[in-house]
Amino acid sequence: MRHGKKINHLGRKTAHRKSMLANMACSLIQHKRINTTVAKAKALKQFFEPLVTKSKEDSTHNRRIVFSRLRQKEAVAMLFRDVAVKVGNRPGGYTRIIKLGNRLGDNADMAMIELVDYNEIYNADKPKKKITRRSRRGGKPKAAAVTPIVSEEEE
Repeated sequence: MRHGKKINHLGRKTAHRKSMLANMACSLIQHKRINTTVAKAKALKQFFEPLVTKSKEDSTHNRRIVFSRLRQKEAVAMLFRDVAVKVGNRPGGYTRIIKLGNRLGDNADMAMIELVDYNEIYNADKPKKKITRRSRRGGKPKAAAVTPIVSEEEE
């Protein structure tokens, strides 16, 4: 049973796992895509996406929170300067995991994790969607009541 098991420990102690995820996140920020195992990619996605959400609002407090998780000054600067500007209007889902097959040595499931907005090949054929908000109550806009226009000559 897996009651209360919220994170994948990846067969590592806590300090090793946090350091590994921080290093992988810094590599993802720097290279925009990395190859890793599927389990590590899923763990990295859970680690990385809240940091990108924090980076959308550039404040000293958010920079300190992100730096405490990443621990690399250049990666934090690049995240707030470049990545946050590109994903500023996206409401979530900043990374994409693409399965690649199995590794030759140990037959592990491999995947590529990438930042969604940096893949121009994948996004070239799709037009930019305009984000619109709709209220829950309102349906279609109702047409204005049509009243016949009576000219002065007809009266």
